[in-house]
Amino acid sequence: MTVVDVDSDWTISTYAAHNEAMRLVEGQFQDERDRRYTEVNIEKEKALKIKETADRDAMSLARDAQTYKEKQNDALRDRSLEFGGTYATNASVSAAIEKLQASLQPLVDYVSSQKGSDKGSQSTIGNIYSAILVAAAIGGILFGIFK
Repeated sequence: MTVVDVDSDWTISTYAAHNEAMRLVEGQFQDERDRRYTEVNIEKEKALKIKETADRDAMSLARDAQTYKEKQNDALRDRSLEFGGTYATNASVSAAIEKLQASLQPLVDYVSSQKGSDKGSQSTIGNIYSAILVAAAIGGILFGIFK
C-alpha cells in the first residue's frame, strides 16, 4: 500500500478564516429561518383572526336562521290553531243534533198529528212544507253553531 502525500494548503489562519466564514453563513441562515418562522406565525395569526370572524358570523347567521324558523313555525301554528276551531268534531256535531232534535220535537209532533187529518192533498203539501221548514231549521242551527 502506498501512501499518497497530499499537499495541503490548510493552515491555522486559513482554518480560522474558513471557520469565521461558516459562522457568518450560519448566522445568516439562522436569521433567515427566524424571519420565515416569524412570517409564518404572523400569517397563522391572521388566519386565526379570519377563522374567528367567520365562526362568529356563522353563529350569527345560524342564530338568525333559527329565529326565522321559529317565527315561521309560530305563524304556522297560529294559523293552524286559528282554523282548527272551524272544523266540527264528532262530539260537537252529536251535541248539535241532540239540541236540534229537542228544539224540533214539537214541530215533528205537530206534523205527525196532522198526518191523520182529512185534508187530502193539502195535507201532503203541508207535509212537504213542514219537511222544508225542518230542513231549513236544521241548516240554520248548524250554520249558527259552526260559524
